[in-house]
Amino acid sequence: MRFLYVMDPMCAWCYGFQPEFEAFIEHFPSANVEWIMGGLAPDTTEPMQDSLKNTIAAYWYQIEEVSQVTFNHSYWELNTPYRSTYKACRAVISAEALAFESAQNMVKAIQTAYYREAKNPSLETTLMECARSLRLDEQHFLKTLHSSETERKLQEHLSITRHFQVSGFPALFYINDSNQAHPLTLGFCKAQKLLERFALVSNE
Repeated sequence: MRFLYVMDPMCAWCYGFQPEFEAFIEHFPSANVEWIMGGLAPDTTEPMQDSLKNTIAAYWYQIEEVSQVTFNHSYWELNTPYRSTYKACRAVISAEALAFESAQNMVKAIQTAYYREAKNPSLETTLMECARSLRLDEQHFLKTLHSSETERKLQEHLSITRHFQVSGFPALFYINDSNQAHPLTLGFCKAQKLLERFALVSNE
């Protein structure tokens, strides 16, 4: 059984969706989940404009209302935010390259640093801390993070995202035995609804 999960580790809705996704996937312990980095925002060194900061900060309160997660709202006072998530995406790809099936662990480490500990995952120092928390070799991680192979894989992930016409995250697909993709959600969704949708498409 195969699922394709298109997300971004710095996507707040993906953070809100994580408990629902975990509750859903618990029903399929032998499933193969491909974590695809959708790339919410490309590299930049320009600080985020105040208008965008206010918009995203407001989203966090909305997500808290509909999900089971909480945010550390002091992030906005403690950091200089950047609209830049590609580096965090590369960190997930790098972790997976260094330790098989560690993509989810790196995603959760980044989400914890960002949304709970109010650290900035657009910064390499934060991503290095996440790598240390997973006991990854720091030098190997740093080398992999900046490698051309990691960049190639990121572009491959972005190409997959475009192929499935994903314009927002999270997006979860069930890939059947005929290699046909069935979208289970294109946005936040509760685990029970995912199970209901899966039951419909898996019987087709």
